[in-house]
Parts: sequence; C-alpha cells; structure tokens
Amino acid sequence: MDAAKIADRLRTLGGIARAAQLGAPRSALARAADRGAIERVRKGVYALGAHPDVRDAAAHGGELACAAALRVHGVWVLEEIPTLHVWLGPDGRSHPHPSCACIVHRDAGASAFGVVSIVQALVQSAACLGAESFFAAFESAWRLGLIDRADRAQVRRSLPARFRWLVDLARPDADSGLESLLRLRLRLLGIALDCQVLIRGVGVVDFLVDGRLIIEVDGRLNHDGVSLRHKDLVRDAEAAAQGYETLRFDYALVVHDWPRVQRAIRATLSRMRIASPQ
Repeated sequence: MDAAKIADRLRTLGGIARAAQLGAPRSALARAADRGAIERVRKGVYALGAHPDVRDAAAHGGELACAAALRVHGVWVLEEIPTLHVWLGPDGRSHPHPSCACIVHRDAGASAFGVVSIVQALVQSAACLGAESFFAAFESAWRLGLIDRADRAQVRRSLPARFRWLVDLARPDADSGLESLLRLRLRLLGIALDCQVLIRGVGVVDFLVDGRLIIEVDGRLNHDGVSLRHKDLVRDAEAAAQGYETLRFDYALVVHDWPRVQRAIRATLSRMRIASPQ
C-alpha cells in the first residue's frame, strides 16, 4: 500500500488510527511517516490532519474528554488554564508523552480515539470540575443547540444525584457562561431575579432584580472597544432615566473577585429597599 492510499484510509477513519486498522505493512507506514504523508503519534498509532488536542489525547492512549472535549465542541468552559483531559475507559493504559500533564478519566465504556460526545463530556465535567463549571457548560451547550431534550435527560440520568438539580435549574437563554455563573450564585444566596428582560428604550438586559436593579455581565471579547463601551453607556443612561439602577460586571470580577460582586449587589439591593419599602 502506497502513502496516498494509507492517507486516504486514515481520513476515512477520522484522521487517527492504530496501525492494525490501516491494513498496511509496518514498513509502508514507516515510509509514509518519514515522507510526511502521515504522522506517527506514538508506536502503532498514526494521524493525518487531526486536531492537535485529539492527537495528544491519542498519544496518551485515549479520547479527548471533559473540558478539553467541550472546548472542541465549542462549549463555554470555566477552565482558565486549558488542560488535556483524556478518557481511557476503566482499564486503558496511560502513555505519558512530552509535556504531558493529562488528566485521566476512567468512567465506564470502551474508549478509542477522537472526541467523546458532548453528553459524556458534560457528565465528566461535573465530577472533575465541579457544579459551577458543569452548570455553565450545560447551559452553553443548550444555548448553542448542541444538546436536545433526549440529551439533557441522558445527562441528568448519568450524573451523580448531587448534581441533578442543576439540570432542572438550567435555561437555554444565557448569552455567556458568566451569566450562568452569576445566576447560579445569586440563587444560592437567595436572591431571585428575572433573566433576559426586555426594557423599552434600553433593550434586553441580562438580569432584573426587584423590578429596579439591572445586572449586566460583560462576557464579550474586546469589550473595551470604544463603540461597545459607548453603547453600554447609552443603555445605562436610558435605564437611569427610567428609574433603574445598573450594576455591570466583567469576567475578572465574576471569576476572580466574586466577594466584591456579592457585596455590591447586596448593598445596592439593601439601599434600594430602604428607599422604597414595600
């Protein structure tokens, strides 16, 4: 089998496969790798055009999993230092490789190469990364249309019981993972809010508390741009003219300085309630 046929076979197998799947003598595989027609990932495993993380997961011995898989699927992930998560199945063997800092997942099933499903990655993320990360990723996947009703039910069934209430709380309208985090945290503080509220002259705001306090979460890229900043100021000015108060938080505040955000919200609500007792 020549290099072109080996490459075609690799493509049909998803871009990464074991030597035994390729149906070519090892000498032919070695020549194809030497010529750059295919890539030798590790002994007995070859790739062509595979995503770098998928290739590295195969080098470790399995499939891209958990947060790493969610990122490839386009899901919002709360993991600031991207880490390679690899699913090996319960009995798979790890193969440490250069710069290896892989997190291994050993949930049931037979792993291969590639990327685990979104459902499996979400379930893995709950136990691995915690409730907040799972919740933000779950709402992101729903918002993006990557999971349907059957998928959501499967995620709920597969989760440990302590996480299932998060599926029941989830909604499909969060514009960013930061909105998901803030809504979850305020719920745990006992603060009720309305989400994605349309205010005439202002537009749709992220959250409205007590009918008067607008909370906006700026999770957009390049949010410091002049035009975007001006639009925010116009919205805030119009909201103030209508008697609303606005609090606006960015990624750094929500993720790294939550106590400050919490104090600001509580103090503003207390002041507003004193000024306008029910």
